[in-house]
Amino acid sequence: MTFEPNSPHPYDQLTPDVVQDALAHVGLWGDGRITALNSFENRVYQIHLESPAEGGHDQVVAKFYRPGRWSDAQILEEHAFAEELVAAEIPAVPPLRLHGQTLHHFGGFAFSVSPRRGGRRPELDDFDVLEWTGRFLGRLHGVGAMHPFQARPALDIASFAHEPRDWLMEHEAIAPEVRSAWAGALKEALALIEAHAVLRPGAAVEEGGIARIRLHGDCHPGNILWTPEGQPGAGPHFVDLDDARNGPAVQDLWMLLSGDRRQQTQQLGALLDGYEQMHPFDRRELALIEPLRTLRLIHYSAWIARRWTDPAFPVNFPWFGTRDYWQGQVDMLVEQIEEMQNPPLVA
Repeated sequence: MTFEPNSPHPYDQLTPDVVQDALAHVGLWGDGRITALNSFENRVYQIHLESPAEGGHDQVVAKFYRPGRWSDAQILEEHAFAEELVAAEIPAVPPLRLHGQTLHHFGGFAFSVSPRRGGRRPELDDFDVLEWTGRFLGRLHGVGAMHPFQARPALDIASFAHEPRDWLMEHEAIAPEVRSAWAGALKEALALIEAHAVLRPGAAVEEGGIARIRLHGDCHPGNILWTPEGQPGAGPHFVDLDDARNGPAVQDLWMLLSGDRRQQTQQLGALLDGYEQMHPFDRRELALIEPLRTLRLIHYSAWIARRWTDPAFPVNFPWFGTRDYWQGQVDMLVEQIEEMQNPPLVA
């Protein structure tokens, strides 16, 4: 069975039989128990094996990459980064090397196989948990700062705002009643974001400027699994480096903040108390939190719109594309414009 590049939703062809056959292709034999895990961008399955895989794992997680999103070179950079983290004894989950390879192909899909790791979401209202997480993020960034990605793109205003904006306008994805208001608010927001040199396309790291390093890229609480104290491997471990990019370090911190300004200031202080034990942090990056939040807001809308022919998206995002949705986006952009003009958080 071969994937047709022009198919509007290629995952239709990724049946349980294809998943099992893909694993057999790399020498792993499932016992028939397959559980789909929560993932919209890729398809990810937990699979029980008839006999343990390398390392003694009797359950693995197979990740089938969305066709056309990343090149093989870009995926391999993600894998190499995960392996670097593990070599530095940082708790990440790298793919298994099967027949000497971490990336495999079957039936038109690129896929990888990782050991299953359990855990729960971290309790980020606990300052001790935040400080512990900060220490591990500092160590992760210590490895990330050693050299940049070569194939993977940077987190910048071109890839997270200009290109998504152009795609949304070209495909008339924005409700006509609010299109002008959205475009106007976006233009004002982008002018504020462009004031930050590190977020401009092709920005070079000048002496004294904010550095771009290799990041997790999507470090929200759902991508950190927590093992309670007293158990092997206690503390946080990082999963899903699919969005790893070059960018400012604060990108991996701000998504762990929540609540009002006072609460976020306290959370940020705990994170940085741990982070700076392991890696220096440039406090000027705190001014990037709201610009980065705004870029994610723009990128998120275009991400859903681009995936709309995938049946998983209309089912899980039924509110998307309505007039109310886009009016809400206008309102949030207006709020972000105000936030970007306020003094940044301090810690």
